[in-house]
Amino acid sequence: MRIVYFTHSLRSCWNHGNAHFLRGVLRDLKARGHEVRALEPAGSWSLSNLLEDGGEQGLSAFQAAYPDLQDVIEEYAPGTDAEELIGDADLVIVHEWNEPALVAAVGALRKGGSRFTLLFHDTHHRAVSEPEAMRAFDLSGYDGVLAFGETLSEVYRGWGWRGRVWTWHEAADTRLFKPPVAEQERRGLIWIGNWGDGERSAELEEYLFRPAQEAGLPLTIHGVRYPPEALATLQRYGIHFGGWLPNAAAPQLFAQHLATVHVPRRFYREVLPGIPTIRVFEALACGIPLVSAPWDDAEHLFTPGDDYLVARDGAEMTRHLTALRDDPALREALATRGLATIRARHSCAHRVDELLGIVATLSNKVDA
Repeated sequence: MRIVYFTHSLRSCWNHGNAHFLRGVLRDLKARGHEVRALEPAGSWSLSNLLEDGGEQGLSAFQAAYPDLQDVIEEYAPGTDAEELIGDADLVIVHEWNEPALVAAVGALRKGGSRFTLLFHDTHHRAVSEPEAMRAFDLSGYDGVLAFGETLSEVYRGWGWRGRVWTWHEAADTRLFKPPVAEQERRGLIWIGNWGDGERSAELEEYLFRPAQEAGLPLTIHGVRYPPEALATLQRYGIHFGGWLPNAAAPQLFAQHLATVHVPRRFYREVLPGIPTIRVFEALACGIPLVSAPWDDAEHLFTPGDDYLVARDGAEMTRHLTALRDDPALREALATRGLATIRARHSCAHRVDELLGIVATLSNKVDA
């Protein structure tokens, strides 16, 4: 099958978490013999920021970890004819972090009789935080929607997509995210995440900064978009801030630390439950123990208490982190169980199986 994916960027993961998942999916599709092309606009916001932050060498981790994807990336100038870009594709997927004009142009081709299957891929909370912006997308020519959580799928059903929206969770690229071949000394906590525009500022202090300090565990943080007041807070807690980290380098950092923490953004805790950050999948795939701030696993993706620990408040987070600090058997049990769950049902290969099943379903509807 010839597959085209319109992404904001495959090369850059700078404040662009979808790139993590897309890399694993396209890599798996290519390994199965499909022809894949990732189309990204020239001058994309994420790539521009990556180059400003890390220079050309900021791309080296992606290039080293994904040599099999270097030939699938095609950069196009804004305004390029959509039909020319798509060519003879059988399946076209358009991510929601694209310009409305492009989304509409691709849909118009499908509506006009083009034979490719066309899917819209939504991996953000804007459907509830900025519904007017999402409703502005012209999806009338699309065959279906891929939503990265059941609560988001339900929003689309309310918009008239019942029977044409599929829940397609993110997952870990287990070719890259896996336990180290040989264990080394582990110490302290690691947290990889962006500041989040105020969506979890108070939660980070309650569930990460203060508990780490109270448990006596050194904390290292990597991420972007930390304003001066956030950096001042990190300094006050004695936290080491490492700045931007290419996602391909995350496994080696997970391998150096005792544990990590999941602090969901407010929208995913209060309005769109059941959608974990992709870091949960990636951390568990690396075999590092994880403790989560309050989060409703509404779709039963994991087994809380076995795959990871859950803290109902900051005090309980401190107790969990202290226990992980002092109990190697607890760390091993959590790491083993979490890894097993990822390998059983949350790898990018599992999501490719699901995607191919969705496409087959749509093909059957067309043939019926």
